[in-house]
Amino acid sequence: MSVFRRIRQFIQAVTARVTVDDGKYISAHLNAEEQKIFFAMSVADQAHSLRTAYKIERLVIEDKRGVDREFLIRCALLHDTGRRNGDLTIMGKVFVVLITTLAPGFADRMEINGNRALYVYHHHAELGAQKLQRIGLFKEAKIIAKHHAPPKPDDPLELKLLRLADNEN
Repeated sequence: MSVFRRIRQFIQAVTARVTVDDGKYISAHLNAEEQKIFFAMSVADQAHSLRTAYKIERLVIEDKRGVDREFLIRCALLHDTGRRNGDLTIMGKVFVVLITTLAPGFADRMEINGNRALYVYHHHAELGAQKLQRIGLFKEAKIIAKHHAPPKPDDPLELKLLRLADNEN
């Protein structure tokens, strides 16, 4: 990932907000239990998830292969729910990205020794999938658990679209 993309992500995170219109969008696509999980994320992660969902909307319009739009929007809104508010602050994420990039072996040792921020950063897809399974969203959990896994040729289209939208935001 380029330095400029990381800088853009940082600026988006520190200026993040969820508007009234965003709240209406969330209410239109997530039920009360799903919203509870969504709003447990930091505002920066909520705003990122919203941008991902809006990008999914555009991708679904462009893609004529008949994917389930509502399913993908729900996946986009919930894809980072493995990171709860407080698990990984903005500066914590900056630290994690830098240490993982510049000293991966050291980062691995820190994670093994219990560094929560590194653990959440590396495993939030699986953590989020577990939360979704507990509320019965098994299909969504299956996609979300793999959204940071290396792509495979037989990945479902929904997973490919989620990755694309997530990577652009």
